[in-house]
Amino acid sequence: MDRFALIVKFDIKPDKIVEFRMLIDENARASVRDEPGCRQFDVLQADDNPARIVLYEVYDDVAAFDGHRTMPHVGKFFGAAKELIVKQTAHRLTRVAANPE
Repeated sequence: MDRFALIVKFDIKPDKIVEFRMLIDENARASVRDEPGCRQFDVLQADDNPARIVLYEVYDDVAAFDGHRTMPHVGKFFGAAKELIVKQTAHRLTRVAANPE
């Protein structure tokens, strides 16, 4: 199955990293726990720049991701995190090969 993947890069205000991490960690847990189509939601922090947080998300398909975007926990996250973010970029990808699951 070709799954939909997303890579999101956040640059966070340096004095807000801990607060952002708490918010994104809860969002990631809720995504995997509450959304049947969310297969993976990794939160990564750059070794050379602690203010850079990268998400790697995998969904069954685009419809599952579209559903993710309407979830209450996602709205809550963005409402609280908006002022902590300096820059955000996102890349939509189709996973065409992977290690056996």
